Amino acid sequence: MSYVFTFLLSARLFISPPELLARLCDTCIKQQQLDQSPLDTAKVRKFGPKILQLLTEWTETFPTDFRDQKMVGLFKDIIHRIAPCDEAYWKTLNQVLQTLNQKLAAIAQGEESIVKVNASSVSSISDKLVGFKTKPPPIQKDILSICNDPYTLAQQLTHVELREREALSGPDLQYSVFVSQQPCFSEQKKKTTNLEAYVRWFNRLCYLVATEICMPAKKKQRAQVIEFFIDVARECFNIGNFNSLMAIISGMNMSPVSRLKKTWGKAKTAKFFILEHQMDPTGNFYNYRTALRGAVHRSQTANSIREKIVIPFFSLLIKDIYFLNEGCANRLPNGHVHFAKFVELARQVGEFMTWKQIECPFETDRSILHYLHTAPIFSEDGLYLASYESESPENQVEKDRWKALRYDRYQ
Repeated sequence: MSYVFTFLLSARLFISPPELLARLCDTCIKQQQLDQSPLDTAKVRKFGPKILQLLTEWTETFPTDFRDQKMVGLFKDIIHRIAPCDEAYWKTLNQVLQTLNQKLAAIAQGEESIVKVNASSVSSISDKLVGFKTKPPPIQKDILSICNDPYTLAQQLTHVELREREALSGPDLQYSVFVSQQPCFSEQKKKTTNLEAYVRWFNRLCYLVATEICMPAKKKQRAQVIEFFIDVARECFNIGNFNSLMAIISGMNMSPVSRLKKTWGKAKTAKFFILEHQMDPTGNFYNYRTALRGAVHRSQTANSIREKIVIPFFSLLIKDIYFLNEGCANRLPNGHVHFAKFVELARQVGEFMTWKQIECPFETDRSILHYLHTAPIFSEDGLYLASYESESPENQVEKDRWKALRYDRYQ
């Protein structure tokens, strides 16, 4: 990971991007005497490409910093000062600004799309949960009526993951960990909804899987749904989509689902236990990290876009960054910045930034994507109620809970 990326990523822990750029420009103006007339052409031509390279890389790796018009103004000002010494600087400035505007427009469009999808999802859930505290009527669609091919559903889940991830930036990952310690992040945190949207998607997928399993009235149908999601999870693993894989496993391990012993006894579950083993948290997720390294190696040597896909288990990535921050001080005992810490931080964030740039190679199926985002899902109480109605409570605790849930339903 380059020094410039590491510096630009980590510096914001100590100083806001606009203040950093203002100090940088002020230092350049003084050291290079850019406020003098006439300019030392030979000196500026030696210095110019370096500042251009830095600013170009800044706009490419952290374009959202330049949503702040103060940043754009400082950028233009420093280039205007050196441009009289070489006409090529004007051309470079225009090219960089054009590319920057395209990136910002694409990011804004992606964020708007995510907001719309989340809004429709929330609306759908809140409207339909009220009527579906018990099992939905038979006419209610289920996942198998929308898609009965595990590989196709795994592809569409990958579509969602890549789209949700596309809006995330390196600083987004930092905000989730450092915001409580760094006052300069407080305003940015208020504007950052991309990370929360990605986490909401993971939680929604967990509950959707659990809902689909608990919804069918017949044991045979529930077992069929379990086997289907096991196959979907396996295809996610093969694609390199570990985030959806973990969401599916988490949904299948939710208590209202795992207690359905008769249903599980009817299903073929050997493949599920293999997948569970791959995502076992033992040894700090040793098996998963081994599989992830394999996916990364495949991505680095891939001949096709499909083989380049790497979608890590996002919550664990955030956890790794959190413990890196907690385990290492920002400064050394002598007061110097602990740069080795920030090199490792940049490595982890940089890998994620590289993986998220992959374009999804799979065709979009709008009907499946619409279902994934808008299908009604049970609340936790709704899941328990459906579970108890599928397979009766086995002990007094379950009986008491079922009684309370049925009482609440009719109030």
